[in-house]
Amino acid sequence: MSAETAGTDGTTNGGGLERINPSHLAPPTGFSHAVRAAPGTLVFLAGQTALDGSGRIVGDGIVEQFERALANLLDVAAASGAGPSDLAKLTVFAVDVADYRRHARELGRVWKRLVGGDFPAMAVIGATRLWDETALVEIEGIAVVR
Repeated sequence: MSAETAGTDGTTNGGGLERINPSHLAPPTGFSHAVRAAPGTLVFLAGQTALDGSGRIVGDGIVEQFERALANLLDVAAASGAGPSDLAKLTVFAVDVADYRRHARELGRVWKRLVGGDFPAMAVIGATRLWDETALVEIEGIAVVR
C-alpha cells in the first residue's frame, strides 16, 4: 500500500509529523487520512469555542466563531510549546453540520490563513449543543512537540 505525504519530497514536515494519504482512497479535502508522529511530547488541547477574554462568545456566524475558536486553540497550543505544524489530530464539534459544510470554502480560507497548508487527521461531529449555549463550534486537538 503506497502513501503520499504532504511534503513535496515525500518526507515528514520539519516538526516530525508525516501526513499519510493512501492513493487508493478518495483524496482528502481539508484533512489528512492519518498523521504519524515521530517521538515527542503529546499535548492534549481542550475544546475551545469563540470565547473572548471576558468569557463571552463572539462572532455572529460559523465562520467568525470558527476563526476565534481556532485562534484560541492555537494560543493554547503556543503556550504549550506547539505551533500550527505540530497539530496531529483535531475534532470539530458543530451544532449545525449543514451550515459548517455550506461555509467550507470560507472555513478553509481561515484555516490556511491561521495554520497554513498542513492538515491534521480531523473529524467534524454534529452536536445538539455545546457547553456555551451560544457557541456554534468547538475545536479540540492533539499536538506533538519535540
